[in-house]
Amino acid sequence: MADSKAKPVDKMSFEEALSELEGIVRQLEAGDVELEKSIAIYERGAALKAHCETRLKSAELKIEQIVQGASGPSTEPASFE
Repeated sequence: MADSKAKPVDKMSFEEALSELEGIVRQLEAGDVELEKSIAIYERGAALKAHCETRLKSAELKIEQIVQGASGPSTEPASFE
């Protein structure tokens, strides 16, 4: 995961980053990874988490712009429920 062949985080789609992050979480939870590798994949996981949060915030802002429409500045937050 955290090897030299790994795709740069900033080039990943949300889905790719989330999938890799889920894999990292599974590895760390299993506890079968040596300490040095755990640290490396934890660092990658933190970068993936930040990337996912950024992508989600961007999507939320786009949806708020769509909801705003022609009625002007009275926007309402998008509900994903």
